[in-house]
Amino acid sequence: MSDAAILCVDDEVTVLASLKSQLQRLFGRQYLYEFAQSAEEAWELIGELEAESIKILIIVSDWLMPNVKGDEFLTQVHQQFPKIVTVMLTGQADEAAIERARQEANLYTCLRKPWTEEELKQMIDSALSEQK
Repeated sequence: MSDAAILCVDDEVTVLASLKSQLQRLFGRQYLYEFAQSAEEAWELIGELEAESIKILIIVSDWLMPNVKGDEFLTQVHQQFPKIVTVMLTGQADEAAIERARQEANLYTCLRKPWTEEELKQMIDSALSEQK
């Protein structure tokens, strides 16, 4: 089992299912993949992964979610875990939200819905190579 994880957060089950199948196809068992339908659920997973000494490499978060928007969530993550790469996945974020995430969450990139599998692979490969 890998000791490194990629966490995806989106309130749409179909988006999470697409990400799961694409990540598994692209990277196999190289990483653990975790999925949450809200920022609250993501925080629970982050706590569990931390307790198991599993390093979260990347968090890919939707912007438009109930209760906590993606830019707010990623900012909170960055404040507590500055080494985690933050990525926003969105079809609806306005430029102000994206810019706010760049400034406050050290946003690595914004992946637009619908994305391609190749875009997802390039983004993860690029983010991880910069992290080393």
